[in-house]
Amino acid sequence: MLETYYTFLWVMAAVAVVVFVALHFVEAGYGYLFNPRFGRPISNKVGWVLMESPVFVAMALLWALSDRRFEAAPLVLFLLFELHYFHRSFIFPMRLRGQSKMPLGIVLMGILFNTLNALMQGGWIFYLAPEGFYTDWFTKPMFWIGIVIFFAGMGINLQADHIIRTLRKEGDTRHYIPYGGMFRYVTSANYFGELVEWTGFAIASSSWAGAVFVLWTFANLAPRAASLRKRYEREFGEEFTRLKRKRIIPFIY
Repeated sequence: MLETYYTFLWVMAAVAVVVFVALHFVEAGYGYLFNPRFGRPISNKVGWVLMESPVFVAMALLWALSDRRFEAAPLVLFLLFELHYFHRSFIFPMRLRGQSKMPLGIVLMGILFNTLNALMQGGWIFYLAPEGFYTDWFTKPMFWIGIVIFFAGMGINLQADHIIRTLRKEGDTRHYIPYGGMFRYVTSANYFGELVEWTGFAIASSSWAGAVFVLWTFANLAPRAASLRKRYEREFGEEFTRLKRKRIIPFIY
């Protein structure tokens, strides 16, 4: 079973690399980069709920069916994971403004990855980690360091989402350059926050599954951040380029 699981992780890591390369040639067409060629447009709010809620439900089922569900460290990791996806599935979509659309194809791809990710994370934490692996986890510095990084990333992500959400008033369809927070340093501060968040989770869980999730997060969001930067450059010209922002990682990329 463990050998099959590690093969699964290797396949997921390899696919992440392919996705990273592909997204430099094909923009993921949702949000600011919306493109109807990815499928029938549906409500942005409905799309986000459909796309993100399966991982919340799947992880909850994996936890509920596990004999480790009340062990302290696995329970904390479960709550961290579900905290993010409860917000992303049920709170974030309801706070979106306007009547934006999301292609159905993007939603379906999101559902597929999110379900597989629940199997990656939950499979390790609740079933495949060696017996006693998380027993004394609260004495491990890396556990607490990971949790601090996780919440720092979540804070960055929430702040960036708020800045983006309040860029325009109801009924306004123009685009604006976001300012403040980590937008001082990167084009996509919300993506940077999510990358930091899952890096913290990977450290706290000390798992290859967490590391593969970080790889996937970067593979999916870094090309998108690059595409967004190009769009900003085309639309706003020198007003944007003079800000000298990186794409997703401050001072680096």
